[in-house]
Amino acid sequence: MKRYFLGHILFFVFLFSYAQQDFRNPNLSLDERAQLLLNQLTLDEKLGMMEHHNPAIERLGIPAYSWWNEALHGVARNGFATVYPMPTALAATFDEKSVEEMFGMVADEARMKYFRAQKAGQYDDYTGLTFFTPNINIFRDPRWGRGMETYGEDPFLSARMGAACVRGLQQQQNGRYKALACVKHFAVHSGPEAERHSFDVSVSGRAFWTTYLPAFKYIVQNTDVGMLMCGYNRLNGEPCCTNESLLVNILRNQWGYDRLFVTDCWALNDCWERDTVIPRHETHATAADAAAAAFGSVIDLECGSGLSALKEAVEQGLIPMDIIDAHVLKVLKARFQLGMFDPVQPFNTVPDTTLFEQKALEMAEKSIVLLQNRNGILPLQPGKYKNIAILGPNAADSAMLCGNYNGTPRHAVTYYAGILNYIEQLPKSQRPNIYFDTTCHHVDGKYRLPRDFDKQIAKCDLVIFVGGLSPELEGEELKVEMDGFHGGDRTKIDLPRIQEGMLMKIKKMGKPIVFVLCSGGAVALDWVDENAEAVLAGWYGGQAAGTAMANVLFGKTNPSGKIPVTFYSSKNELPPFDSYEMENRTYRFMTEKPLYPFGYGLSYTTFEYSDGIYNPNNQTFTFNITNTGTCDGEEVAQLYLTNQSDPLSPVKTLIGFERVHVPYGKTVKVSFHVDEAFFQTYVDSYQHFESHPGIFVFHYGDKKWEIKR
Repeated sequence: MKRYFLGHILFFVFLFSYAQQDFRNPNLSLDERAQLLLNQLTLDEKLGMMEHHNPAIERLGIPAYSWWNEALHGVARNGFATVYPMPTALAATFDEKSVEEMFGMVADEARMKYFRAQKAGQYDDYTGLTFFTPNINIFRDPRWGRGMETYGEDPFLSARMGAACVRGLQQQQNGRYKALACVKHFAVHSGPEAERHSFDVSVSGRAFWTTYLPAFKYIVQNTDVGMLMCGYNRLNGEPCCTNESLLVNILRNQWGYDRLFVTDCWALNDCWERDTVIPRHETHATAADAAAAAFGSVIDLECGSGLSALKEAVEQGLIPMDIIDAHVLKVLKARFQLGMFDPVQPFNTVPDTTLFEQKALEMAEKSIVLLQNRNGILPLQPGKYKNIAILGPNAADSAMLCGNYNGTPRHAVTYYAGILNYIEQLPKSQRPNIYFDTTCHHVDGKYRLPRDFDKQIAKCDLVIFVGGLSPELEGEELKVEMDGFHGGDRTKIDLPRIQEGMLMKIKKMGKPIVFVLCSGGAVALDWVDENAEAVLAGWYGGQAAGTAMANVLFGKTNPSGKIPVTFYSSKNELPPFDSYEMENRTYRFMTEKPLYPFGYGLSYTTFEYSDGIYNPNNQTFTFNITNTGTCDGEEVAQLYLTNQSDPLSPVKTLIGFERVHVPYGKTVKVSFHVDEAFFQTYVDSYQHFESHPGIFVFHYGDKKWEIKR
């Protein structure tokens, strides 16, 4: 009998001991669980974890997993999903809180899709919880086709908006992340698209440290962002994904980043492939050499298909096993942090999806920028216009609204549909008759106008022309060769001639024009600004763009967006596109007068700035904003700083912003903390900044405040 009980005791001790060694045991720390799983993997299984598509390990009950997913402005490439405005439009909101809330909803929708995919046994790309988002590269030149994916041209704004995205996606509950974000593309990456597989960026230390790196540094040091992606291009001769100076010296050693390093997709192939069609870097002799340079350093995960090269590098002794184990441990820990091996999956409650649609509308409304409003033509007064023409190549284009890296919206409201829907809600006596026609394609002249076009326009009291660009013309490495467009980038910044010609035709007929610009960035609109009664930037505004624009046009919503990029005049001379130096680029270094400056945007009310004062004791700058107009409104308070003692510093640079609601006739006080770093001067290429005595000028609204320190 004693032997019987002893046997049972030993059996339960064995079970307890085994449970303690089970990587699925939720009572163990994530580090312990990841190490336990690592200990059970073979070499091939370990290497499989270092490619973006982790294969299943059936003997351990581990399903396959793809790290590749996209969510620049909503869950992308995975069926129906809420499509929010593109990042440039989100930047135009200047609203960190709302951007964070929006990406929290994106993570909610991602969890729903993830659970659905897991239940169906689907483990392909775009089904997971790890997102190659946000893109925080600097939109240094309006010709860059992928600029629409970024938060604009300013490092400070890009840093804050990118951090808001990371916080939203990476919400935590009991030590588990709802999703993981990946900041990209590190670093100094913004075209040309057609040359990105061979392009070598040469940039001065000043531009490197004061323009291209600050947003990355801020997010790495102020959030717990789970992943970082290196870019396709070379930097000073070395591909970014094998660049020791960039990845080790700066990112790991100086900034202390120790989370996952990911390559851009198939970027390592550019290091060794010899291609007669697409030029490559060709900096490494073999695929194994490239793998050794990347994984032998800090790269943990390859988006690509270099598994055989990685194994060859290991077998040749180019990468020690302890380095492999360190990489795999980080990959495994990230999967544990997402709760993938927990008995009960986190974040398994079903969210209210109606909130997603409401948020898409809110963000679209906040992103719209009123650039011109001659004689106060907007908002349109119901009943004043009996016949309205809605024209232009973007007026009824639902695909254009979605930009790129997008999902498929369940409901997309075009500008034409949004205006019709709004009009139908008016009393019958106030409903105008609507005439619609595309009038022209974006660039070519193949569209034929209806025979009665002139007759129809002659009847109209107002023309709303929705034009601009299209994601089919500007974007990532597109095979587009047309007048003004090459490989995804633009070669001209002007509105396409066919559209400007059509606007001239309408103007000659004496019709007032409201021009709505759809684009990923700035367009030179000199003629439009001088001749249209109103101009609005609608960007690629997402699924609710049409409803949002109608609400703004008719005054239900007071426009409050501000442009996050400089709108150059066609008279401004841009530096060469392939130059990464900042002279005469963006509002920070531009000496000529632009058409519309960074941070500009009108309202249906007016605001007055006053009583600015800097308090050196607590390093705050405070001022008042008074609504002096006729209706409530939201204003984006902005604070800029100029270092007049450093001739090489920016003309001015953004150091604070806040979206505030100011009721009609009321005054709101705004205060910004001024970090000591804003007063420092760049010294040398070792990231050396110093505080020097000098004269500094604060800019708020149309006012200035000068201090000596």
